[in-house]
Amino acid sequence: MIEQLATSFIASAAFSILFNTPKKSLIQCGLVGMLSWIVYYTLIQNHVDSVFSTLTATIIVGVISQLFAKLYKMPVIIFSVSGIIPLVPGGLAYDAMRRFVEKDYTIAVELAAQAFLISGSVAVGLVLSEVLNQMVRKKR
Repeated sequence: MIEQLATSFIASAAFSILFNTPKKSLIQCGLVGMLSWIVYYTLIQNHVDSVFSTLTATIIVGVISQLFAKLYKMPVIIFSVSGIIPLVPGGLAYDAMRRFVEKDYTIAVELAAQAFLISGSVAVGLVLSEVLNQMVRKKR
């Protein structure tokens, strides 16, 4: 579990460097990515579907990004982009393309569909977190 924490933190913080975020936000960006990965990993370990696990973790990313944006007076996108990096199904998409090249079309389509669903759940999770934020703001 400690390896999972460290790796997800480093990956998120490193991608925030690539996105040229302010240096003072690197730790927060790493924390958002680490928390999203831990939520995802915990749900997967408890046999929850990967699409739902990704959706839940992405909603967490959105909520924490909104909180950090208000707390540190920075744009939300700084934290949300770094936070979703561990959830992006890059390896799954790579495997799907490799299977297409190997002409193993049945498995390729299955993997591509899974990658598409996970990518969609990332997008939906970010939208849902923004909707939740707007609802909370209107109630105040």
